[in-house]
Amino acid sequence: MKQLWLTAKLDIVESLRARWFQIYTLVFGGIVALLFVFGLTESRVLGFIGLSRLLVTYIQLTMAILPIFVLITTVRSVAGDREAGVFEYLLSLPVSLSAWFWGKIVGRYLIIFTPVFLAMLGATLWATFQDIEVPWAMFGYYTALLAVMAWCFLGIGMLISAIARSTDMAQGAAFMVWLTLLLFLDLILLGVMIQGKVSPEIAITLALANPLQVFRTAALALFDPQLIVLGPSAYVILDLFGATGYKIFALIYPATLGFLSATSGYLLFRRGDLP
Repeated sequence: MKQLWLTAKLDIVESLRARWFQIYTLVFGGIVALLFVFGLTESRVLGFIGLSRLLVTYIQLTMAILPIFVLITTVRSVAGDREAGVFEYLLSLPVSLSAWFWGKIVGRYLIIFTPVFLAMLGATLWATFQDIEVPWAMFGYYTALLAVMAWCFLGIGMLISAIARSTDMAQGAAFMVWLTLLLFLDLILLGVMIQGKVSPEIAITLALANPLQVFRTAALALFDPQLIVLGPSAYVILDLFGATGYKIFALIYPATLGFLSATSGYLLFRRGDLP
């Protein structure tokens, strides 16, 4: 455990000095600041006003920005160290491969999640100072949703990084994964399913295998429990999970996917780099 935390600390220190982290922090802090500047706390959409409206907008923007940031920066981790020859020094130090790999995951997770959470927490504290009602239940669920979203794509990024043999290949693969998940949110997947005359249950099951779709639907479910905006798909989802059950599924499935991806990445990393 000591080796793991030392590796995590080293990754955190390196990330704090990196330019991408400064941009990453500025993006999410800037989003919240702009939402306040444009007066979203004073607008009303679907009955949501005050901080609720800001959180709804923030989670939607985060779903588009967070995955690609996490994937692109994470895939450079193992692949970049491999190109830099770090492994040659690693094997000569009293640090196990498992401590190094999982330590980098822990350090990178803290670096990725902290700015996103602090931006949302800052908005909440400012709303409290301005006597704006704070929807604590929504804040808590969105925090959990962002936590599993970061973990999910961190695990996928580490898997890609362990497979790719160069930084360029890793970044290209990460971009293709993100683009594929983005394209198969709704239009393309549903169009293919309709042309192929696939049953709605199968189409929706395939759609919910996409973590981006799971996050998007969970965010909608919080302010639209009946999922009216999804049309007929809502009946299948609600019959299968129920409103509360789907919110729980939206936390468990991405977290499991991230853990399995990270574990697969570690097994491939250990097998590929040990004689």
